[in-house]
Amino acid sequence: MGQFVSKKNTSILQRRRVLRKLVSPTMEIAIMLIPGQCHCGNISFCLTWQPDPAYIPANACGCSFCLKHGGVWTANPHGVLKVTIQDSARISRYAFGTRTAEFHVCMQCGIVPLVTSRIDERIYAVVNINTFEDVDPSLLRRVSTNFDGEGTDSRLARRQRNWIANVEIIHGLADR
Repeated sequence: MGQFVSKKNTSILQRRRVLRKLVSPTMEIAIMLIPGQCHCGNISFCLTWQPDPAYIPANACGCSFCLKHGGVWTANPHGVLKVTIQDSARISRYAFGTRTAEFHVCMQCGIVPLVTSRIDERIYAVVNINTFEDVDPSLLRRVSTNFDGEGTDSRLARRQRNWIANVEIIHGLADR
């Protein structure tokens, strides 16, 4: 199951305290922290999902790229995504079709943990459930999706509605 806030991880505990104070000092909100990464760990992320989900929607995209890479994507428009890239030189950003999204491919291990789309100077993202660490598979609700024929304006509007809108990308020591 996803990593719940616990006393084992001080930074996660501190984050919970901050979130609780934002709601009210006495009201506690349930969140799920979902860690994920490519195989070698060059691209890692933590998705804060609130409120704690009963299930996680997982969209198996039918495009040729996702089919070949086994991409199954999820997002919570109210979530917070923190991505850490250890070495940007080992990342390939691939865009095809409408060129409105970038697949972040780790050149070391070949895994695609996330896709981003820049819309009106804001980054939106989805993450690949196949890169989750320690998430109970019974929480995942897979459905097939196909966006063939979707116009660019409709595609961007759908991403603004459904993708993660609070995205931070941090570059690691290798980039400094």
